[in-house]
Amino acid sequence: MSATEDSLETYTHLPLHLDPATKILTSTKSSDPQLQDILKSINALHNQFKTLETQNHAPPPPLPVNPKRTAQLTKLRESAGQSVRKNDFAGAIRLFTLAIQMASDRPPWEPAGLVREELAVCYMERANVHVLNRDWVEGFKDAECSTECKRGKQQGPQGQQGPGNPRAFTIGGKCLVEMGRWEEAVSWLERGLELEGAEGPDGKEMGRMLAEAREAVEKKGAA
Repeated sequence: MSATEDSLETYTHLPLHLDPATKILTSTKSSDPQLQDILKSINALHNQFKTLETQNHAPPPPLPVNPKRTAQLTKLRESAGQSVRKNDFAGAIRLFTLAIQMASDRPPWEPAGLVREELAVCYMERANVHVLNRDWVEGFKDAECSTECKRGKQQGPQGQQGPGNPRAFTIGGKCLVEMGRWEEAVSWLERGLELEGAEGPDGKEMGRMLAEAREAVEKKGAA
């Protein structure tokens, strides 16, 4: 019997408690972090149901979405942009972080594609602030998150599934170049150009950085 089959045949009693007043699930006798994460997700979903203004708190159809969250996200991004113009990078990062959290907390019955689009933009904009603040590590991490959120959204030039996110590839490439991570920069920028094409300002910037990274790799190999 395989491990999977064995686990399906095994009964595990979980020490769960349902509060009769709040209907919140807890497990005071278990320190299993995986169980605690599951309970947290269940309770968060329950709280989302309670906020619904529908009959019996039933979730509505996926479209149209609640416009309030979209308006709040837009306001957060606009406020973050104002902070950037004032060179308040810490404030801008904080606001973009709140926007990312707000997008991530969309109810599960709303379209997943909408969440991915919002997260892709917010991660990209926060990555740009990290670049302005010369925080190359965090900038690359956010740029990578942005491209992953957009993965598979459109066809690349050779028919591959591409992210359609050239700015994030440019920002990520700049971060890798600034850190001197030349081999990673070559791989990252080649992928960006393959998916996004060499046209447009981002394509040209990626091409310039790719040439610089390739030259640095050649010099490193000849040393």
